[in-house]
Amino acid sequence: MLGLSFLVVAEANMTKTRVLLLFGGQSAEHEVSVISARSVFAAIDRNRYDPILVGIARDGRWLLAEQNTAVLEDDAVGAQLLPEVSLARRGSELVVKDYAGESEGVPFDVVFPLLHGPFGEDGTIQGLLELAGAAYVGAGVTASAVAMDKAFSKLVFAASGLAQAPYQVIRRDRWRTDVDGVVAEIEERFDYPMFVKPANMGSSIGVSKVTNTDALRQGLSIAAEFDVKLLIEVAFNDCHEVECSVLGNQTPSTSVVGEIVPGGDFYDYQTKYLDDCSQLIVPASIDCEATERVQRMSIAAFKAIDGAGLARVDFFVRRSDGEVFINEINTMPGFTPISMYPMLWQASGLTYAELIDQLIGFALARRAQRKGLRQAP
Repeated sequence: MLGLSFLVVAEANMTKTRVLLLFGGQSAEHEVSVISARSVFAAIDRNRYDPILVGIARDGRWLLAEQNTAVLEDDAVGAQLLPEVSLARRGSELVVKDYAGESEGVPFDVVFPLLHGPFGEDGTIQGLLELAGAAYVGAGVTASAVAMDKAFSKLVFAASGLAQAPYQVIRRDRWRTDVDGVVAEIEERFDYPMFVKPANMGSSIGVSKVTNTDALRQGLSIAAEFDVKLLIEVAFNDCHEVECSVLGNQTPSTSVVGEIVPGGDFYDYQTKYLDDCSQLIVPASIDCEATERVQRMSIAAFKAIDGAGLARVDFFVRRSDGEVFINEINTMPGFTPISMYPMLWQASGLTYAELIDQLIGFALARRAQRKGLRQAP
């Protein structure tokens, strides 16, 4: 068992902290976000927190449900008749207020943005919350944007000395105007198999494992539907696919390391959320030296992007020699009942409810630390 040291937040007057659970969103991971919110809402400690549900519809509308769980029963936000709201300030308090102006608004203390993918995990919602002066769970604007953009995060990892798979980035406009030239260039540089991904997407959406020219063409076309930057990576053969959870701010801690044995050709969206055929091994079937290296590299990656609150870092561990290669970092990993992030912390001795408590505490601590910064010369 890891020796864990966590921040504990105690309200001096025992007033409950009002937590705005923000979920849904405009990305392809909308449904995953709803499932994450459903799980957090069910597990949050009602003795300490008052959760407030605000769903973001696919068209971008913010809809206030407060504690009406009916909004969590559907896969998508927006089918319910709910008041449309926006962030506002009422004196010293932040509130979500309906556009009709018929109420003073519902106040909150901290936001838990359970949003995955673009327009939620990429720094956009974080920028809005920073402008509003809100405390919120997770990484800030820069870290969120860097982690979401896999092409950019790879540059940061390389600058930090973290080993990773050989890769290439292709702009979508170039792919569409010079298909044959792009394919020839990639095939000259890399051997099959390869992975083709949209640079800005999560949950393996738009990802293809390709083993020949036709599949490469198709994979690039699929990735181009989701982003303007296409990422091509060499696929490692005979590797353990492992993940490590990070929790904290300036002095983060790591969980035990878990291993994924995909039920399909790779760990795609179908096997992550829809099928029940992948095998999760906790702790991972790697030796102590590789485990420690994964944990050290997880902290290094977290600090390299200036992470805060939480992250899940994914790696490949080569079976032949135990070498570790970073794959990517996720600043708002899934919180579904079968998501690796909370499962790894549970295996490390931290329950789901305790994990939520810690994350809220780190969010409030980060806001308090930044509140005193000077805004002018």
